[in-house]
Amino acid sequence: MEQKIGRRINYIIDLLADDYKKDFDDDTELSFQYPDKEKIIKILDKLRKIIFPEYFKNNSYRVYTVKNHISMLIEDVVFNLNKQIFSVLRYDEENQLLTGEQLAEKSENLTFQFLEQLPCIREYINTDVQAAFNGDPAAYNIDEIIFSYPGLYAILVNRIAHELYKLKVPIIPRMMTEHAHSCTGIDIHPGAEIGKYFFIDHGTGIVIGETTVIGNNVKIYQGVTLGALSTRGGQTLKNKKRHPTILDNVTIYSGASILGGDTVVGKDVVVGGNAFITTSIPEGAKVSIKNQELSYNYNPSKPVQRAELEQDESWYYII
Repeated sequence: MEQKIGRRINYIIDLLADDYKKDFDDDTELSFQYPDKEKIIKILDKLRKIIFPEYFKNNSYRVYTVKNHISMLIEDVVFNLNKQIFSVLRYDEENQLLTGEQLAEKSENLTFQFLEQLPCIREYINTDVQAAFNGDPAAYNIDEIIFSYPGLYAILVNRIAHELYKLKVPIIPRMMTEHAHSCTGIDIHPGAEIGKYFFIDHGTGIVIGETTVIGNNVKIYQGVTLGALSTRGGQTLKNKKRHPTILDNVTIYSGASILGGDTVVGKDVVVGGNAFITTSIPEGAKVSIKNQELSYNYNPSKPVQRAELEQDESWYYII
């Protein structure tokens, strides 16, 4: 029995080896110079501890001060983020002619340029926490928001990834935001520019595209899409403004879709649920769709039994 299983295993190995020959030779040494998803997630975790040092800490230390807490975390992030950035720089054409020494120097510089933006990230995310507390009557306190709100986590990861995106670090920013997407159901591209006091309420199903620009004091609900009118142009649309601009003090209710790079939603606009918008909205407007007409086939004096409903499936299409 064991010999049979062994033969079948060897067959699968040979099958894969033959398939791999389409991509590289048997003797090719795999360098594994690719980003490590698990390590990037760990870097995100450590950055969250740096950004909120009073909330997320290592309880294994008996003597614990902010300074020794931060010093350990920063050293860890510098070492690991530097390695991850080094592994992806070759994806950018402008780096392909650099020597290994030059790539190492560039990755180190990018790592420290990013870390220098941490005070700015903290400033912005603290306004987001305040916006969530001010805008959600269900919020018990600020601690609850920091520990448990998926919208805040998605915004935090975006603010981290956006700084790396601005530094033209390949791949890693998208890996970060897609991790947040998988955790929260909120899909924010790292290229999106988001102002202060941004609040995502509930959040599941939100999509915010790469070239979206969002001003200050913006609040959006679940199921909102800030997207492109069409992506059929594929790579020809790269680096073009494809997603809308949302100015200050805008509220967008659940299920609304706002599409197109030329679409600008003016200040103080309220967009009602399920609205579909492809043109600009002037300042101060309130946008809503006409209520759909509902019909009920029901007589309270003669209630319909479930068995009757199952016999007549036409009732499903009344609404």
